[in-house]
Amino acid sequence: MGATAGKLSRGTTQSGVRLYNERLALSLIRKHESLPKAEIARLTGLSAQTVSVIVRQLESDGLLNRETPQRGKVGQPLVPFTLNPDGAYSIGLKVGRRSGELMLMDLTGAVKMSVHKTYRYPATGEVLAFVTGGLEELTADLSKRQRDRISGLGIAAPFELWNWEEEVGAPHAVLEAWRDFDLQKEISALCGWPVHFCNDASAACAAELFFGKGRSFRDFAYFYIGFFVGGGVVLNGSLYQGHTGNAGAMAPLPVPSAKGTEQLIRHASLYVLERALAAGGKDPLWLSRNRASWAGAGVALDRWIGETAASLAHAALACASVIDFEAVIIDGALPADIRARLVEEVRRHFAALDSRGIAPLEILEGSIGHDARAMGAASLPLFANFMIDRDILFKETT
Repeated sequence: MGATAGKLSRGTTQSGVRLYNERLALSLIRKHESLPKAEIARLTGLSAQTVSVIVRQLESDGLLNRETPQRGKVGQPLVPFTLNPDGAYSIGLKVGRRSGELMLMDLTGAVKMSVHKTYRYPATGEVLAFVTGGLEELTADLSKRQRDRISGLGIAAPFELWNWEEEVGAPHAVLEAWRDFDLQKEISALCGWPVHFCNDASAACAAELFFGKGRSFRDFAYFYIGFFVGGGVVLNGSLYQGHTGNAGAMAPLPVPSAKGTEQLIRHASLYVLERALAAGGKDPLWLSRNRASWAGAGVALDRWIGETAASLAHAALACASVIDFEAVIIDGALPADIRARLVEEVRRHFAALDSRGIAPLEILEGSIGHDARAMGAASLPLFANFMIDRDILFKETT
């Protein structure tokens, strides 16, 4: 399917962009969108000569583009450099409980193409068949040079897919097959590229951090409303995953309910809305098949938004009580208008809670939506090969 890592050119592998200073330059240019060499030198503290060598090498590798010189009031014109979108590509795979998605991304984070599949439950064979066909579709129109610049494939999938059998509605054997199924190994055998793995909600949080509103905050809590609610924690500008990779899972957070206290997952999850719609006669896959608009959802949607918002407000307060977050960002596999309604309701409920002792924080809509998990997955190879941890960028001289 793809070239092996050892056969890729210098400009597309971690060993190629192995020097810290090269990664630092690429990361700063990504953050600022374009920078001249003089500004890179100022921000990094590196000498002008060192920066010239770095930029020359990255340009030679095809990772940077030289833009039109900008003439100032005095001195020589400044030549800004930008990331070359075609300098590298990556592929992201999202495996969900109701759908799968494959995405081709360029070095700037722009999505070039995506393939989506809806299913009633995630059978291992069906997922592998989707990946096989989807990879062929994503790469069919790429030239050999473009294929050779695919730096890897990232996977975003829930941990322990075999759990929550009743909620998913799958036969026992179908979900149980995931217990001993090594998805990362199976995908590696299909494609031949380096394969990275991340929890799906953590991947969505990474996408918001790198490509969305999260770029504006050092510390934020993130909620992603999928089939099950999940999330992530960003500290000092970096995704914090914890020692097991499950930090910021959010789903187990206790929230008030008619039964006393329940986990957040029992309220702020799409399976709850799916069940309510099914009770009214709709196909359980109606939500997945109508990604752009839920106009026909009716009163069940209104009720779900109200209950979910109340639960998210309590969860947000709990998060802010532990860590002094600047913001809480809420996104999900939701149409944009539904997300806006939900976040506005969360703000209203949060304002009514007793938040004495907690610093004010913003409650914001996420900016990516359905694509967040696949985008986060696709970003994994790019950041593994070309960038540095984002917290280092906050230490630059201003």
